[in-house]
Amino acid sequence: MTSPAYDDNNIFAKILKGEIPSYRVYEDEHTIAFMDVMPQSPGHTLVMPKSPSRNIFDADPAALQHAITVVQKIAVAVQEAFDADGVYIAQFNEPSAGQTVFHLHFHVIPRLEGVALKPHSGKMEDGAVLAENAKKIIDALNG
Repeated sequence: MTSPAYDDNNIFAKILKGEIPSYRVYEDEHTIAFMDVMPQSPGHTLVMPKSPSRNIFDADPAALQHAITVVQKIAVAVQEAFDADGVYIAQFNEPSAGQTVFHLHFHVIPRLEGVALKPHSGKMEDGAVLAENAKKIIDALNG
């Protein structure tokens, strides 16, 4: 079974092209990390390769390898920035697995013992909160 083709007008492709603003915490030649606008916990960050791929099935192995290295870097920073007990990493492939945006991406979600995740709903977080959380992660990355 093959996946549908990559849509270069998906919301993350538009973020990459600068057509939609984002709260970026990290960027290099191959990867970006930015705040999820519908966070399941404070500090919920997304990491994605810049190269176009719908999901893990069609991802370039080199881009995937670099992306997971950045996921680790962001996880360490998120854990420090939010004094998290742990960090939840999630990556979904196709609608039946929960994928809703069809550009390969990883969720990096700080977790506190006994605190439930908020639903990943249509309610967007206040921009000032996202900017403040992004600054915490950037500070941890630079610390």
